[in-house]
Amino acid sequence: MKPVFAATATPLASIFGSGFLVIVPILDGAVGKFSLFAMAAVCAVAYAVGSVIRFNIRHAEPVLAGDQPPRRTEILERSSDLALVGAYVISVCLYINIMASFLLAGVGKEYATATNEHIVSVFVIGLIAAIGYFKGLDALERLEKIALGVTLLLIVALLAGFIAYDVTAVRAGLQWPEMPPHSAWEILTIVGGTLIVVQGFETSRYLGEEFDADTRIASCRWSQVISTVVYLVFVASATPLMHVLGDKVEDDGLILLAGKASVLLPVPLVIAAVLSQFSAAVADTFGGSGNAVEATHGKVDMKWATVVICGGAMILCFAPTLTILALASRAFAFYYMLQCLVAASISKSAGPRWGFRLVAGVMAFITFFSVPAG
Repeated sequence: MKPVFAATATPLASIFGSGFLVIVPILDGAVGKFSLFAMAAVCAVAYAVGSVIRFNIRHAEPVLAGDQPPRRTEILERSSDLALVGAYVISVCLYINIMASFLLAGVGKEYATATNEHIVSVFVIGLIAAIGYFKGLDALERLEKIALGVTLLLIVALLAGFIAYDVTAVRAGLQWPEMPPHSAWEILTIVGGTLIVVQGFETSRYLGEEFDADTRIASCRWSQVISTVVYLVFVASATPLMHVLGDKVEDDGLILLAGKASVLLPVPLVIAAVLSQFSAAVADTFGGSGNAVEATHGKVDMKWATVVICGGAMILCFAPTLTILALASRAFAFYYMLQCLVAASISKSAGPRWGFRLVAGVMAFITFFSVPAG
């Protein structure tokens, strides 16, 4: 059980680093009082993709490691590795932009301007690049488990604050958020653009040097089960407060909700946001660099891969955070689509093969049509 717990920490940290800070205001702007149902749908789609990843750990990896893997499977797998590098570039940018937004809003709302966020983001990404190039990112890997612990503590604190508010609100009369005037197509494309918030379970696929297949499969499954339960309870408890957010979707809207629930919550929320997002950015820089080295067969080493990933993230960080979030969802959806095609290419049964293709179709929809909230 201990190896499973250790292996679960990495995907779970990645999932919570990806989106719990921004999911509530985004869902409020997309579907209002129906946010819980939208969150459940996103988690269900993610679990289906997770089943594909687990299938590939069990079945695709041995095929790809064989002497003569099918050419199509090999091409799809290599393409997915390159796609994942691109997705990591965007996710690094996203994490640092969210970090900058929460940090500046915590200092004072008047400082949370687009220009200041860009300056902070460029500085922090440059710092990660410098550490990676001159020292290596190994020294920062311990942040992952620390950040996960702090994040889980914060989620518990937020849940306690939100539930206490809800209990009081029930006595006084609940005020539900309005349903935004979106068409069904707009709702699908906005909610599809939130896929990034449940991204991270696929990291179990790349822990092969540390854990065996059974442990990695269990870690992938448990990370999704735990995060799904937490996300659903979190969104459900936050929904009665959503009406205070107004019509505009703000990426740091959770600070406002936390302050409404308790005056004690905003400061630890900002601290946890900075720690979790910086840690997630380091983890994805490290993961993306490793993928780049493997995808180029060592032609690009870890140092230069880190510089390239951070350089791309610096360029992207001048876009609005919610735009980057939707772009990250599209990039990971493209990677997941390729993984579905890898699974379909080696499946020997017609039923699962068509199931993989169906999930690939959903990922293709998100890749081509998802849009930013707001």
